[in-house]
Amino acid sequence: MPDIVSQSPFRFTTLPPLTLYVHLPWCARKCPYCDFNSYAAREAIPEARYVDALLADLDYELPRVHGRCVEAVFIGGGTPSLFSAEAIDRLLTEIAARVTLRPEAEITLEANPGTVEVRKFIDFRAAGVNRLSIGAQSFNDQRLEQLGRIHDGYEAIRAAEIARHAGFDNFNIDLMFGLPGQDVAACMDDLRIAMSLEPTHISFYQLTIEPNTFFHHQPPPLPDDEISWNMYTQGISFMADRGYTQYEVSAYAKAGRHCRHNLNYWEFGDYIGIGAGSHGKLSSLSNSIQRRHKHRQPRQYMECALKGQPVAGEYKLSAEDAIFEFMLNALRLSEGFDASLFTARTGLAQNLLVSRVTDLVARGLLWQRAGRIGPTDLGRRFLNDLTEVFLPDERTD
Repeated sequence: MPDIVSQSPFRFTTLPPLTLYVHLPWCARKCPYCDFNSYAAREAIPEARYVDALLADLDYELPRVHGRCVEAVFIGGGTPSLFSAEAIDRLLTEIAARVTLRPEAEITLEANPGTVEVRKFIDFRAAGVNRLSIGAQSFNDQRLEQLGRIHDGYEAIRAAEIARHAGFDNFNIDLMFGLPGQDVAACMDDLRIAMSLEPTHISFYQLTIEPNTFFHHQPPPLPDDEISWNMYTQGISFMADRGYTQYEVSAYAKAGRHCRHNLNYWEFGDYIGIGAGSHGKLSSLSNSIQRRHKHRQPRQYMECALKGQPVAGEYKLSAEDAIFEFMLNALRLSEGFDASLFTARTGLAQNLLVSRVTDLVARGLLWQRAGRIGPTDLGRRFLNDLTEVFLPDERTD
């Protein structure tokens, strides 16, 4: 990276949009492919104590976001739907008492089919949750068993039906492809079932083998790259024909139904993270961008948060960090990004991108037109290689 980058100060005239992420780390069973900070609930979840810790964590964050509106709340995990509706109601009520939520704020809760009850979904809706993300992953019983899921295909279908019955007119279905033993036809069968349930949003992403997972130590046989690519491209076309626009590598939505929290993340917005192992990013008009993360282990997190010490680590981004992180996220967007967004969200001058973008356009990995920049089909296929071009020099060794 040229020396000018390290000398370039951040200059914010306005702050990015702000969202809130809440992490509930427990699940019924740890899936063999999962590398999230989640833990199988082998005893009763300490709901009240954990909510107390979340609120103490939020209180710790409040001075840094005084006067700012929260655009969306995302409750992820783990399996947040393991929590009682009463706990979620208390959590959201206390959040609303502490921060200014937009009147139309999108409030998402992740739910797994194996933890679904009609009454519970109705009560989640009454508590203020207005969007669900249902972790179906597949509708094929054999594939679900291989993935270690606690539900079957019928329960996945039923979860979406229950969501609609409970008053959720906005819900996502998580769907994986590239599963053990899966072919293109089976992948398309999953998509057809998902379409029949009329979700407003679909997260369609490839199973990858991550370090520190059971599958990493005992990898299952997966489809080869060409078959997986065919699943991906045929899936995109199938969903597009039915009105689902791909707006990010793995995200497809009906018009106006993008996930607001996730879109803010991909556009390098600001977000508070509360909960065990959560991460946050906040910009400041004093011209800095700071990241912090919370203690990972739930027991330690609760003890520390309740003492007013939820933070496990924090650091300020350098200009090089901000360039890389912005591009890492923004290049996932199918429609690319307006060049002015780079300056608005990083506080850095657009000319810091010019030489690298020009080179990548010449190599056929990026397109640039009408003030926008985005990945070509080739760039999208080799997205990791593309984003590595923007790594700070000291991280490319």
